[in-house]
Amino acid sequence: MRWYIEVLKKYAVFNGRAGREEFWYFTLVSFIINICLSLLDRLLGMGGEGLLGLIYMVATLLPSLGVSFRRLHDTGRSAWWMLTLFIPILGVFVYLGLMTFKSQEGDNQYGQNPQNQTA
Repeated sequence: MRWYIEVLKKYAVFNGRAGREEFWYFTLVSFIINICLSLLDRLLGMGGEGLLGLIYMVATLLPSLGVSFRRLHDTGRSAWWMLTLFIPILGVFVYLGLMTFKSQEGDNQYGQNPQNQTA
């Protein structure tokens, strides 16, 4: 949960680096929250519209983009790699693959390695 809160604190930060833990824990918690909101939508009789999930998605759009950009920076790649998501079907797999790569050792053009930074 700590990583989720950290990403929300960096609401619109698109520079710097984010380690795998930060990205994947934020993604996991967001996924769980979306499932819970979908269930709540159904229980409240809102049907398949998913209004609560939509509100959550809009509220976390900038933090999601920010952590994705910083994760790509951590692997030494430009945030332009996010455009791979526009490639039908294959793009999602390329994106997820990029997010699993190890951090670049030491500092890179985007900043210090997040593992070497003190909290």
